[in-house]
Amino acid sequence: MNKKNLHNKIALVTGASRGIGAAVAKRFAKEGAHLILVSRNQISLEKVDDEIRNYGSKPTLVPIDVTDDKNMDLMASEIAKRFGKIDILVGNAAILGPLSPMSHYEPKIWKNIFDINFHANWRLIRNFEMLLKQSNSGRAIFVTSGIARKKRAYWGPYSASKAALEKMVLDWSEEITKTNLKVNIIDPGRVRTSMRKSAYPGENPEINPMPEEVTDLFVKLSDDNLQDNGQIFYQNKK
Repeated sequence: MNKKNLHNKIALVTGASRGIGAAVAKRFAKEGAHLILVSRNQISLEKVDDEIRNYGSKPTLVPIDVTDDKNMDLMASEIAKRFGKIDILVGNAAILGPLSPMSHYEPKIWKNIFDINFHANWRLIRNFEMLLKQSNSGRAIFVTSGIARKKRAYWGPYSASKAALEKMVLDWSEEITKTNLKVNIIDPGRVRTSMRKSAYPGENPEINPMPEEVTDLFVKLSDDNLQDNGQIFYQNKK
C-alpha cells in the first residue's frame, strides 16, 4: 500500500474550484487529507468535490466569497467547533483583474483585487493562526507570482497585491518561530490556468505545465518534518 503523506490531516484550500487550487485539493485528497474547500463558485466547487469523492474522501465545501469578512469569520468559528484545529492552510484565491495603466484603474476594481489577493489572506491568518497552532505540525502555504518582484507596466494592483502578500507572510513567519507552525510561500511560475490565458491570450498554452504538475511542492511544504519557515519556493522559475 502506498504511503499517504497527509493521512488524516485537515487542510483548508481557498480558490479551490479550479486551476492550482483544485489541483492541490485533489492531490491532498490522494495523500489522505480531509479537505475544506473554499470558493465562491459553487458549481465548479461541486465538480471538484465529485472528483475527490472518487478517491474515497468526502470534502467539506464552503461556497463563500473570501472578501466577505462576516462569512470568513463564521467559517473559522464553525471549523473550530467541528475540528478543533487545522493542519494545513493554503491561501491560493486570487484574481488578475484588467491590465491597465496605473492611473486608469477605477477605485472599485483596485480595491477588489487587493481585497481578494491581500486582505482575504490576512483574514486567513487572523482567523486560523490559533487553529494551526493546535496542530502538532501546522503548515501555512500562500501562492504568489514572480511579478511581485519585477517591474512590469500595466499590472499595477495584481503585482502590488502580491508584493504586499509576500511581505505580510514573511513578517508573520518571524512571529511564529517559537511554535510548531511553519509558514512559506510558493511561486509556481508559468502554469496552464485561466488566469495565465487572460494575461497572455496569444501564448501557446502547451508550453506551460498543467496545475497538477506543481502540486509536489505543496505536499513537501505540508510535511510533518519540514524545517523551512519564511521562505519563497520557486516551482518553474524562468
